[in-house]
Amino acid sequence: MFPRSPLTVWPVLALRVLALTLVLADPALAQLRRSAPAPARAASTPALVAPATAPASAPVSSPVAMPAAASATTLAPIPPEPQSADYIVAIVNSEPITNSEVRARLPRLQPPRARQDGTQPSREQQLAQIRDQLITERVQLQVARDAGIRVDAAAIDQAEQDLARQNGVDVPELRRRALADGISEKQLREDLGRQLTLVRVREREVEARIAVSEREIDDFLREQAAAATGQPVALNLAQVLVAVPESASPAQVEALRAKAERIRQRAQAGEDFAVIAREASDAPDAAASGGAFGLRPADRYPSIFVEATQALAVGGVSGVLRTGAGFHVLKVLQKQQEPVMTITQQRARHILLRPGPRLGEAAARERLADFKRRIEAGDADFAALARDNSQDGSAAAGGDLGWANPGMFVPEFESVLASLAPGQIAPPFTSRFGVHLVQLLERRKAALGPREQREAARNVVRERRLDEAYARWVQDARGRAFVQLREPPQ
Repeated sequence: MFPRSPLTVWPVLALRVLALTLVLADPALAQLRRSAPAPARAASTPALVAPATAPASAPVSSPVAMPAAASATTLAPIPPEPQSADYIVAIVNSEPITNSEVRARLPRLQPPRARQDGTQPSREQQLAQIRDQLITERVQLQVARDAGIRVDAAAIDQAEQDLARQNGVDVPELRRRALADGISEKQLREDLGRQLTLVRVREREVEARIAVSEREIDDFLREQAAAATGQPVALNLAQVLVAVPESASPAQVEALRAKAERIRQRAQAGEDFAVIAREASDAPDAAASGGAFGLRPADRYPSIFVEATQALAVGGVSGVLRTGAGFHVLKVLQKQQEPVMTITQQRARHILLRPGPRLGEAAARERLADFKRRIEAGDADFAALARDNSQDGSAAAGGDLGWANPGMFVPEFESVLASLAPGQIAPPFTSRFGVHLVQLLERRKAALGPREQREAARNVVRERRLDEAYARWVQDARGRAFVQLREPPQ
């Protein structure tokens, strides 16, 4: 089952590194709503006392409830009823979203920065943004539930360990820091479970349906060969997407175009693009990424994006672009020259201890920490310790895992390797296979062989379409859902 090592179980196409942060972002896709909000009425500020999702029997006040009728002789108006501790702000396919859910997410928003004119988003605007995020998230979670997608406790345990490692702490310290930010252990694990579910529904509903033909691969390789005289530019672009529903009228399309133009003017005036993206973008991951795609080869972007930014310097802002998803405004964050069809390979070695009845995880970590101290002090040899102690198939080779391409190891192992300089030994860490002590030996750039080139080309062509396909799917899923806005959140 494991030809080289129990680590080498994720092919390149299946690798999706889940980048979770303590500020767990929700996918946001603000759409034209199909129903208008109910008329607002006076309400007192609710207390944060309700659970995240109100059950059907929860004592929430109806947003359309009216005060008792006055008698015919009553001249003075009857004051409105006081608002209860919690109430419904939206209905998504008969499932309520409560004001307490909206307010519970407010501390996790990125702190708003002042705009160019010195103003800041109001509290009401932030709460409305969170409500939209929750609606979009709830639609996707309902799709996942209907499809039978489930996330078990073991997957959440692993995500929690990954999150702790990314923050340079262990799991107990991660929970302590989260609690200091007002997030209980239960809330943290529920957040991780939701994020994992959203990843899996994306994989099922979008990624699994994107097929790349052999002809498309041939066309891509011909394009690469034609450009072999120069080096293609790798780009890090950021975008603000103003989504346009398929059913939008010409007047609505024009209004959305005008909105995109105002966003472009703000960006060109020097406003923080990430802040604009978090406030105004309809892209699903804008709240988490600030609109940035990350550094990637130019041919992994839609060709319209590359053409629109080709003549721009770093920091330049494009005009308003139109695609099937809507209107886009792009900013160039980074440009980098990269060789054609090369990859970064890594060679590492490790010692693996599998916790069990005789050796607990804490004891395994301490043993490997002692190995690390002895190796760095020159009192022990890594290869010898691996041969004598490692519970992995690589033990006979002194723990040497050989040259590995990106995606060959599980994400928790690769993320540790990525943090190391050649020769450096990482502190002991836990993966799904056990506790590791790993040393990065070398890194190198390597040209791909013919078969590897075709596989890489398949990935590139597929990735070109994935982000836009996901944004379109989220837009369509929300468009199919019954969404009723009730009281505005407070």
